[in-house]
Amino acid sequence: MYDFSKVINRRGTHSFKWDRLDRIFGNPDLLAMWVADMDWETPSFIKEAIINQVEQSPVLGYTCDPDEWWPTVLGWIKDHHQWEVQREWITYVPGVVRGLAMVINKFLKPGDKVIVQPPVYHPFFNTPKGNNYEVVWNPLIENLDAYAKDPSQLPYLMDFDDLERKCDDKCRLLVLANPHNPVGVTWDKETFQRLAVFAKEHNLIVVSDEIHCDLALYGNKHIPFATVCPEAAEVSITFSAPSKTFNMAGVVSSWVIVPNPELRESFFSWMEANEFCEAHMFAPVATVAALSQGEPWRKEMLEYLEGNIDYLIDYCAEHLPQIRPIRPQASYLVWLDCRELGLSHDDLLKLFIEKAGIAVNPGFMFGEQGEGFMRLNVGCPRATITEALQRLEKAVKG
Repeated sequence: MYDFSKVINRRGTHSFKWDRLDRIFGNPDLLAMWVADMDWETPSFIKEAIINQVEQSPVLGYTCDPDEWWPTVLGWIKDHHQWEVQREWITYVPGVVRGLAMVINKFLKPGDKVIVQPPVYHPFFNTPKGNNYEVVWNPLIENLDAYAKDPSQLPYLMDFDDLERKCDDKCRLLVLANPHNPVGVTWDKETFQRLAVFAKEHNLIVVSDEIHCDLALYGNKHIPFATVCPEAAEVSITFSAPSKTFNMAGVVSSWVIVPNPELRESFFSWMEANEFCEAHMFAPVATVAALSQGEPWRKEMLEYLEGNIDYLIDYCAEHLPQIRPIRPQASYLVWLDCRELGLSHDDLLKLFIEKAGIAVNPGFMFGEQGEGFMRLNVGCPRATITEALQRLEKAVKG
């Protein structure tokens, strides 16, 4: 048994989540529930693997890949997601957002466009904008009321009519969050098949961020986009990592999977020429430890996480009915519908940050469709959630 109720102090450890509160929010004493890492200790077997790597290396020199690295990753993907990834399809990449930037810089030409589906993880649109490419907004359709009545529904839906209207011959990429960040959707096969056929017909590459894939909750199932049909395999570039699941984001241990041989040869050869797929010495050993030893920890963590989410939803229903947490189908990030408070964007920020003293991600940062929402990180001991909710209740009622 692992103790997920243990409160750990991350202040003073160079934690971006805790040690940048003053610089970003102007208050170092906020309760940090924003950055997407968890406030549970990284499993000891991962840290021990890194320590062992240091202790057995008299020289911290150039290293080669351990033989067990990729077989371990491929075995995990097959066992958990029923996807038989071939060894030549996969390589290391130094972070998912960096991977997206690499795809943009490799495959786009001046004047090309990138499609995103807000509300969505902000680097999906900030990265192409920062590289001087136009972003095409294909907003999701809100389906929250139907989802609240019937959990078999999706809380948000893709708008294919809007996509058809907006996708022109300059659109080259569509960036997909799977599972979705911040709204927590595990997309269904039919949606993906429709998207894959559309992408094939319109010469789109679908970049699928699947970093939350091992955090499906409440019996929901993650479906890798590339697996749903031949068209999906042909148009997809998939990124993932063990970092969200095992709370090891600082290790930078991501991978990219490209089944299409033409796409793969073009992308992988470019990455190799620039040494973008050369892993640092700790990524392989940490990954092998996580995926070979981590399943019991993952299962206990997900059970505790579901308890956190249930607690949050019940507390809000009883004490904060103006705030409706959307039960995520995956991930430890909860999308809070705060629109019944009737506050402006600025006043909502003041309520959470200045009055309640909680550092959260404002919904607006995920696109204008997120206005009136907040993203709350519940990957933490339940005592932290209790403190946050009590602070918030006092702020709302005060």
